[in-house]
Amino acid sequence: MKIADFEIGKEKTFIIAELSANHNGSLDLAVKTIEAAARAGADAVKLQTYRADTITLNSDDENFIIKGGSLWDGLTYYQLYDKAYTPWQWHKTLKETADRLGLIFFSSPFDKTAVDFLEDLNVPAYKIASFEINDLPLIEYAAKKNKPVIISTGVADFNEIEDAVNACRNAGNNDIILLKCTSSYPAPIEEANLLMIKKMSEDFNCITGLSDHTLSNITAVTSVALGAKVIEKHFILDKSINSPDSAFSLDEKEFKQLVDDIRTVEKALGKIDYKISLAGQKNRHFMRSLYVIKDMKKGDIFTSENIGSYRPNLGISPKYYNEILGRKAVKDIKANTPLKKELID
Repeated sequence: MKIADFEIGKEKTFIIAELSANHNGSLDLAVKTIEAAARAGADAVKLQTYRADTITLNSDDENFIIKGGSLWDGLTYYQLYDKAYTPWQWHKTLKETADRLGLIFFSSPFDKTAVDFLEDLNVPAYKIASFEINDLPLIEYAAKKNKPVIISTGVADFNEIEDAVNACRNAGNNDIILLKCTSSYPAPIEEANLLMIKKMSEDFNCITGLSDHTLSNITAVTSVALGAKVIEKHFILDKSINSPDSAFSLDEKEFKQLVDDIRTVEKALGKIDYKISLAGQKNRHFMRSLYVIKDMKKGDIFTSENIGSYRPNLGISPKYYNEILGRKAVKDIKANTPLKKELID
């Protein structure tokens, strides 16, 4: 599966910088943030494409007031999304910025009009946010564009994930990526449950990854070792910016460290192969081998008193020790001589 020219699921992890609301209402800040994401080593930058009135209703009724211990308690849903949204007229400029910097640009649509808008921009993939995973008509509509669909699973149970995957497949689209996600902002590390990355891949026959809202990089880095092929993390230019998502976003230095650590893990993972590494081959001389440890005359019998297993590895492997006992020396042998086949009768 490819997103633009990036091959997903191979050796290299696809690392996404999520802009979300971290532009804080400024196009200039959004452009500078994308530039910083490129410097930090991101492979892609992702936006969120909605308007407040495409995601919620403009009501101050009790049902529409956010509560429950989130960062946004006390705001209405409309107030939050009206502040957080990325103006649609910015998208073209932001895509051009990403293109110029070699970043893949795509977005999360939150309704069908957003999908149509993003199609006009020719984005190479669609991301379905955790809270939209039950919007099967939206998922099907995006999947019918025949581009990879990335789905966060933070608030979904098995059946809801299965429904979302089936919505894509029923639309004729099998290019599906599921992201393990804890939909808490920030997310407690003890709720990351990273073992589910492999499990979801097996259960749904999909590439899997992680959308990470924890405050450290260890969760994302560990997930790569557990099979994550896509990592998404919120990115902010300056952590002093008071945006709705600033509390759980990485700045350029932190994101660069994340990228560097993931690339190091990729090198360490290597491949499944019993061949001895080049470094290992160079150090095989530290292995044991058999040595003559007492002077021997031609015809003397090899015993436990005159041969033994020692370093360096210049003689016969110790695995032949029992076979050699009782056999004879073909010539005189001095002590400390590596035992070779040509010395044994």
